[in-house]
Amino acid sequence: MDRKQEEIVFITDLGEEVAFQVIEQTRLGGVNYLLVSTPEDEDGEAQAIILKDISKDTDIEAIYDIVEDERELENVAGIFRELLDDIELI
Repeated sequence: MDRKQEEIVFITDLGEEVAFQVIEQTRLGGVNYLLVSTPEDEDGEAQAIILKDISKDTDIEAIYDIVEDERELENVAGIFRELLDDIELI
C-alpha cells in the first residue's frame, strides 16, 4: 500500500519548531498515539518516536509528549508493528 506521509510541526517549550513525518496513528485505551519519524540526518538516518496525546478537553490544540514508560511503549509499539508489519520499529 502506498501511503502519503503527513508532516506535522510541533513547537517545543523553548518555542522552536520541529517537523516530524507521521507514519501511523492509533488509539489505545481512549488515548491517541502517533508514530512519527525525525528528519534524516547527514548520514541518511531517521529516528522513530511514539508520541502520546496528553491534551485536556479544554486545550485548544493537541499536546503530545514522547512515550517513555517502558510498558506503555512496548504495548503501543506492538500495535504499530501489527499495523506496519513491513517496518522495523525497535
